[in-house]
Amino acid sequence: IKVDGNRTEIMAWLIPLSTNWIGFIYRDEHLRYMNIFLLLSIPLLILCFLSVIYFTFLGYALALVAYVYKKMNNVPEDILSNSWHKLRHSVAGYFIKVGKIMYDHEIIGMEHLPEGPGIIVFYHGTLDVDFILLFCKLYVEKERKCCTIAHKGLFNIPGIKSLFQMCGCIPGTRAQCVEMLNKGYLLGISPGGGREAVYSDNHYKLVWGKRIGFARVALEAKVPIIPMFTENIQEVFRGLGNIWLFRWLYDINEAFPVPVYGGFPVKLRTYLGEPIPYDPNITAEELAKKTKIAIENLRDQHQKIPGNIFRALSERFKKHHKDD
Repeated sequence: IKVDGNRTEIMAWLIPLSTNWIGFIYRDEHLRYMNIFLLLSIPLLILCFLSVIYFTFLGYALALVAYVYKKMNNVPEDILSNSWHKLRHSVAGYFIKVGKIMYDHEIIGMEHLPEGPGIIVFYHGTLDVDFILLFCKLYVEKERKCCTIAHKGLFNIPGIKSLFQMCGCIPGTRAQCVEMLNKGYLLGISPGGGREAVYSDNHYKLVWGKRIGFARVALEAKVPIIPMFTENIQEVFRGLGNIWLFRWLYDINEAFPVPVYGGFPVKLRTYLGEPIPYDPNITAEELAKKTKIAIENLRDQHQKIPGNIFRALSERFKKHHKDD
């Protein structure tokens, strides 16, 4: 068989050329699809950050309302003064409606709360929307007052003090905590606090370190501890605390505001576990470990790990518990 040498050379040159050309065409098409995807993603990204802006604006708006209300009604500095009742009841009622519309929020295990004082120890999501909703339901539906321990750095934010007073937030020295419990109030504490909010993610790992102050308070006040965990709380807002730059800045100064995004209307279920009763024969370290295990058990029982925003959204359409 005769082979035309020139034709063979031409074919040898055309085959890789055509392959590269076809690859170039598909690459161009791929880039076009990527551009379309990015254009469609922009509104979603804007929506994610707009929700954060909205909640920030709402917080300052409520702070302004609380300040004006305090001045007009000569409200004393006592955070649990009955002078706050009218405004507190209105704001709590508003948030209950928002929680139902936005998150179809439920509370399972309300019967585990004691009639008297106790410490509710909870896992801290990126934003503790769940505890705010619990606080509101306790106040409106059960007529229970609940104090909350907030990071001391938050009290330095300009214009926020009156809002914290209305919400019953305190910096949380041991003496203050014991005093509130001795008065018969419930107390909400997240041992992980800001660090858990920043460093934890959709794997829902508790970030407590060696914090056992809440256990010392419980033993001193002789009150039970009620463990709390909320299903899908990390899917509402996501933080950027695992990006090295933001983590480094937060490690330098815990007052650094780590960026968050989200506001997704996922299904939220708050679970209150069985109380851990006061035991004079247990140490603070042992009580803290026991509490951590109780919260992890609630997490393992009710949370699919890793968490997923789309799955959490779909759970709104599934059959769910009735509020207790």
